[in-house]
Amino acid sequence: MKKAVIVLVVLAFVAAGAGWFLSAPTKLSEAQLAAIAEGDASQGELVFWAGGCTSCHAAKDAAGDDKLKLGGGLRLETPFGVFVAPNISSSTADGIGAWSLADFANAMTHGTSPDGQNYYPAFPYTSYARMSGEDIGNLFAFMKTLPSVNGKTPPHELGFPFNIRRGLGLWKRLFLDPSPVIAAPSSGNEVDAALWDRGRYLVEGPGHCGECHTARNLAGGLDLAKWLGGAPAPTGEGRIPDITPVDGGFGSWSASDIAYYLESGFTPEYDSVGGEMVHVQENMAKLPASDREAIAAYLKAIPPVAPTAN
Repeated sequence: MKKAVIVLVVLAFVAAGAGWFLSAPTKLSEAQLAAIAEGDASQGELVFWAGGCTSCHAAKDAAGDDKLKLGGGLRLETPFGVFVAPNISSSTADGIGAWSLADFANAMTHGTSPDGQNYYPAFPYTSYARMSGEDIGNLFAFMKTLPSVNGKTPPHELGFPFNIRRGLGLWKRLFLDPSPVIAAPSSGNEVDAALWDRGRYLVEGPGHCGECHTARNLAGGLDLAKWLGGAPAPTGEGRIPDITPVDGGFGSWSASDIAYYLESGFTPEYDSVGGEMVHVQENMAKLPASDREAIAAYLKAIPPVAPTAN
């Protein structure tokens, strides 16, 4: 009996040690960081709009230049608790003004803070991890040109066990994957390969469309088998639509319809964009027409997802 107790204690210590090791925040390697150079702020502005930074980090109903004041404060209500978007302005005291390029790159690609903590995936680094080093460098250069906003935001409102950040390290091992979600179309397909590839990059990477339009499992990870097939709204009210080429609904839109919607906010039926998609559409309207066309080409060529009852 005594030996059995000792064995159980030893196993418990081994399991705890393994869990501590596996949940540790990760970072880019020195070689990976060396390949990321601080870039061109003018190019970074395009990445900024593609990434939708202002949608969460600017003040509610901000317009014009106020969209560039990223003081945070937006409350995101989810089944796991309330997440509060932080100040990511150029303030050295309250924002990210004191960050290095390495700090920024590790946050964007690994969800790891400068002080070595795991970020919650309400910050969509699971998508940003697919961004190129060049775009990360360009975005960082642009972020440094934005106004400094004073004031720290309140902490997240999370209960146990979701308030234990260390556990997110295990979550990231399961759900943080920088590889593409959808394989490129076969060479015999009529899709313009370069256009489709650009669309995949924008949708799966900086655009982080899957974070809202894809259903999640019980652990909060994306169900990639239902990629962009729609999902319950995080607030519990309504449903975010399926944007795959399934018969009927969005699937009946042409690539031109999709590109025009992203530019103008008008559907083929002349309805106007509504809800949270208003911010997304306004961001996408600032991209080159070729990028909106690329997004449309990607969405028309991905596998359709059958409707669900949820």
